[in-house]
Amino acid sequence: MTSDLYAKEYIRNLSQLKGLVPEQMQSYRDFSAAVFSEGVLSKREKELIAVAITHVTECPYCIDFHTKAAKKAGATLEELAESVFVAVAVEAGGAITHSTHVHNAKQKDAPDVLYARSNLQFVGQLGSFAPEGFKGYQAFSAAATKVGNLSAKFKEIIAVAVANASQCPYCIDVHTKKAEQLGATNEELAEAVMVTSVVRAGGAYVHMANMIQSFREEE
Repeated sequence: MTSDLYAKEYIRNLSQLKGLVPEQMQSYRDFSAAVFSEGVLSKREKELIAVAITHVTECPYCIDFHTKAAKKAGATLEELAESVFVAVAVEAGGAITHSTHVHNAKQKDAPDVLYARSNLQFVGQLGSFAPEGFKGYQAFSAAATKVGNLSAKFKEIIAVAVANASQCPYCIDVHTKKAEQLGATNEELAEAVMVTSVVRAGGAYVHMANMIQSFREEE
C-alpha cells in the first residue's frame, strides 16, 4: 500500500472505466467535449475559466489537466494567474457576504429567510468592526478584478463561473450584475456556467482513479 494519495500514475486507472461503465463513460466524454467546444467563448477562454474553477474544487488532477489544456489553447501564465486570482477574490467575497448571517443571527427579530438579497446591506458591518481587514479585502478584490492581461468583462465572467462553483448566491447576484454592466451576454454567462458544471463533475470523475487504486490495494 502506497502512502501517496495523489500520484499522477493513478490516472491510468481511469482506463478501466470503459469496461466497467461504458455508457456512462462515453456520455461523460460527450458532455465534456460539448462544453469545451468553440462557442461564444473560445476554447482558450473556457480553459482559463476551468483553471479558475479547479482552484475552487481543489482537485490536483484537474489543475494539472486544465492548465496544460489552457496552455495548448494559447493561454499565458500571466492570464492563468489572473484567472486564479479572480477565484481567490470571489472565495474571499463569499466569506465577506456570508458575514451578513452573523448579523442576522444576533438579531432576535431577524426574518426566517436566510438568503434574502437585502442581507447585503449589512456587509458594511465588517467595515465597522474590522476596518483594516475590510479595507484590505476591498483593495484586493478591486486589484483582482480590474483590467490586466484579461479584460474586466472576462474577469467578471470568470467570477460568475466561480460563484456558481462556490454556490454563493450573493456572489452570483453581485458578479452577474457586474458582468452584465460590462457587456457580458446571456450566452457568454451560460457557457461559463457550463464550464463550471463539467469541471465540478470532472473532479468527481477523476477521483475514481483513487477509488480504483484503493480497491486494488485491498485485493
